[in-house]
Amino acid sequence: MSIIEKAASKLGAEGKQRVKLAAFEVPAHPLPPSDVHDNGTGNQSRSTPSQEQALSPSQEQALPPSQEQALSPSQEQTPATPPPAASRRITLNQAKMRDYGIVTPDQGRTQIAEQFRVIKRPLLTNAFNKGPGMIKNGNLIMVTSALAGEGKSFCTVNLAMSIAMEMDRTVLLVDADVARPTVPKILGLGTERGLMDILLDDDLDLADVLIKTDIEKLTLLTAGRRHSHSTELLASQSMGELLKELAQRYSDRVVIFDSPPLLLTSEARVLASLMGQIVLVVEAETTSQQVVKETLRQIESCDVVNLIYNKARSFSGGEYYGNYYHESA
Repeated sequence: MSIIEKAASKLGAEGKQRVKLAAFEVPAHPLPPSDVHDNGTGNQSRSTPSQEQALSPSQEQALPPSQEQALSPSQEQTPATPPPAASRRITLNQAKMRDYGIVTPDQGRTQIAEQFRVIKRPLLTNAFNKGPGMIKNGNLIMVTSALAGEGKSFCTVNLAMSIAMEMDRTVLLVDADVARPTVPKILGLGTERGLMDILLDDDLDLADVLIKTDIEKLTLLTAGRRHSHSTELLASQSMGELLKELAQRYSDRVVIFDSPPLLLTSEARVLASLMGQIVLVVEAETTSQQVVKETLRQIESCDVVNLIYNKARSFSGGEYYGNYYHESA
């Protein structure tokens, strides 16, 4: 039995045998279901049988009609051309982000802020280790899940926000969920040129699509236009060159990718093969052990796989026990 299979087995066990970077409760303030499909709040109706069915790409969850049209090759959308993002700096609505359970710099020591301080530390250690056991592209970190609705985008944004509070690190947050972009909706962004546009347009420079924020150390790269050949684009030489630039251009930069769910899309598997570290978000008491094992098999090629046990409940008395467990595969 491999290390990651042992990790999956522990996730299926009871009590303190679960493997995770942190167990934390998602706030009771949901993101609007009509706006965000994967918000980590646990308000989506998802039964265990439907999860087992989701192992087959042909049984992917139905989208609202507007989203189904957006995913059709004949309905690919090209965003209106905005001014060059390199000259733009947006102001995030941090009050609204806090209502959604997102960590912000002026928030203080909340439970979720403390959880992500714990989560980020081993990731940062791996990202910038220059000694024995150094991880290639360790500063490229992909956050994903097995299925939709497990809270991966919620965790992605919180992880990026937490790392942005480091004294000596900067963060580039990339929405790589190219079929169903979520990060811009959480942060209140509109339609922007982004990742797909760079891969499609040789004349477009990375600086043209990066978006600065009022959080000094946080920069954004949206998914950009939808495209019927997004998987091939992510597997292209252009993507490899882009990742090399992202990983090496700035010595203090951490690049966090919000990936599509691994068992529902082929894009996620392509991205996984290019990452230095992967963070797998597992929904507490919902995602089955079988689903976790299958997901971990999909990413065995990555040397460092960490698990976040998301949406864990407090004990009955309301008291929270800060026990953290961590295993890298």
